Amino acid sequence: KSGLDPGGAWHAWGMACLKAGNLNSAREKFNRCLKPPMDLNQLNHGSRLVQDVIQHLESTVKPIVIADDDYFATLKELEATLRTRSLSLEVMCEGKIQHNSYYQECLFYLHSYGTNLAIISFYMRHDCMREALLHLLNKESPSEVFIEGIFIPSYESGKLHMLENLLETIDPGLESWGVYLIAACKYLQRKNYYHILYELQQFMKDHVRAAMTCIRFFTHGAKSYTELGGKQTWLLKIKDHLKVYLQEVSRSSGRKKMAFTFRKKMSATDVSRHINTVDLQMEVTKFLHQCESSGASQITGSSLPTLFGNNNMKMDVACKVMLEGKNIEEGFGIAFRVLQDFQLEATEVYSKVAKQLVKQQKYSEIRQLLKCVNESGVAAKNDGDNIILNCLHEFKNIPAEDLDNLIQDMDSDENKIQAYVMCNKLRSAYLVSVRQEKTRAVQLVQHVRQLAENSGDDVVKAICAQWL
Repeated sequence: KSGLDPGGAWHAWGMACLKAGNLNSAREKFNRCLKPPMDLNQLNHGSRLVQDVIQHLESTVKPIVIADDDYFATLKELEATLRTRSLSLEVMCEGKIQHNSYYQECLFYLHSYGTNLAIISFYMRHDCMREALLHLLNKESPSEVFIEGIFIPSYESGKLHMLENLLETIDPGLESWGVYLIAACKYLQRKNYYHILYELQQFMKDHVRAAMTCIRFFTHGAKSYTELGGKQTWLLKIKDHLKVYLQEVSRSSGRKKMAFTFRKKMSATDVSRHINTVDLQMEVTKFLHQCESSGASQITGSSLPTLFGNNNMKMDVACKVMLEGKNIEEGFGIAFRVLQDFQLEATEVYSKVAKQLVKQQKYSEIRQLLKCVNESGVAAKNDGDNIILNCLHEFKNIPAEDLDNLIQDMDSDENKIQAYVMCNKLRSAYLVSVRQEKTRAVQLVQHVRQLAENSGDDVVKAICAQWL
């Protein structure tokens, strides 16, 4: 008569029937006010009204016993409860859910009015992980439901191994779980739970991704190569994962192609290249660890370069190896292999090293660097000269004698003239210029005279004019 929504009254009536233990009557009342969710895969437990019903049924310990005043009812109930605590899942579920009308009632309401997440969470609460997983598969629920309803509760309660065993029991190839497992990995990565992630990747036999996680364990948070020296077991693990992956690829290529749909794929050449990188990183780590231990190490950067970074970082590794040894020669071999293996811009790296040596005032080391570069056998004709020219931007800091020695070491006269001009040594530039072939000498001396005039050096200007 008053036009109010009768839903509240039906719900209250249904709850009263439940409390009185009249389950059939309660179903009839709730049928008038409860509605199934629009989207069964939404990430919640359904309407508040349904949750109230489930909560009440779960909290009601006394199951319905049809027999009149059966004194043994409580004993049977106790026995069922004890059975549910046993480790066998099947017994658990049968003992607690199938033989208990209150739990059956819960399932009725959940299947009629609840979301998939609510049903799965109910199974998980009552140690029926297998049923939860089968429900997930049957309903083809999205991975968010798996994460929220099964995965998080499993690792939080220390049942990750149990979950893994069940996944394998239901599908030994794990293919039907692929989407869910990848989603779980992404979730763990977002949360920075790398140890659980690594454990899961090993279970998935996803060796390439497991190797990538090991790289993170090796590099993350290390402030020095001494620290990295203590983490070298991770490098061995990376190699192990990659080798196992190579074996699996060669085994499966022999017979019919195996569909490793969710495991990360990589070509055999790429894997071999990565194994090579790991070997080289081991050498770098041992060498720099030794340098730091012996106190030879001088450079401390904000971030620690490794060969697992981008090309700029790899170039930093090559520089670090050359600069941190007792002398340039000691680390040059390893640095040269880094440059060759990753096809890095060698001249750029050598120039960086030379500039650092100028800062450290180790001018004889620059000459040793040039010797190593020339003896490497792959240096272009002008590489040595370019390295020196790149250093000379700092010429004001280089003592006159060392500066002359460096310029004298240059191969090409043209480059020597350029170097003298850069350092404002116009007289020396003139002396080299006049040794050139006549036509070229005239051009060069005219250029030096012009520079002398611009800088007000009357002596050199007069010499040039006289020669011309």
